[in-house]
Amino acid sequence: MALPILWSFRRCPYAMRARLAIASAGARVELREVVLRDKTEAFLGTSLSATVPCLDTGSGVFDESLDVMIAMLRANDPEGWLEKEDQSLSLIEENDGWFKTALDRYKYASRHVDVDSEDERRKAGLFLYHLNQRLAHRDWLCGTAPALADMAILPFVRQFAHVDLVWFNAQPWPHVIRWLEVFKTSDRFAAIMKKYPQWKPGDAPILFP
Repeated sequence: MALPILWSFRRCPYAMRARLAIASAGARVELREVVLRDKTEAFLGTSLSATVPCLDTGSGVFDESLDVMIAMLRANDPEGWLEKEDQSLSLIEENDGWFKTALDRYKYASRHVDVDSEDERRKAGLFLYHLNQRLAHRDWLCGTAPALADMAILPFVRQFAHVDLVWFNAQPWPHVIRWLEVFKTSDRFAAIMKKYPQWKPGDAPILFP
């Protein structure tokens, strides 16, 4: 029986969160690495949005990263990422909404008209202050163990941090800094960040994880 196909891009935070959930669920997929400036016809024929991640199960296509995460975890959730799903979804909504908007306008200020990157950084920082308050009383956003919220949000916090890591680490959010460092140095993160060549028709399947 053919494995589900995950169209992915290593550095994309949306694709990272999908790979994290697939690994947590103990699933196995065929990974096809996409080069965003050179998308293949096979990928464009699968993803209606032409964005990663895209999971083709053979019986249906999940074209949104959060949908991929939830589908994988509802099939198998050995680490209990969905135990506090409502809390997680509320935090993810903020992350995917105004925080992501400010992050993009900060990181890619030159792509936007009349954008003050420092102002956008300040706006994004408000979300991190909020997370820092939550993390002051617990190891992870929803308790003592990682949840859907942590693994859906951390790839974006990592992206924000690495725009200017010296500045980020000097900010008064020590709990966020600790939380991100635990994530970045984890075996799980290392496992989902392996490098793969661009997929081309005829290539041998790459199994993930």
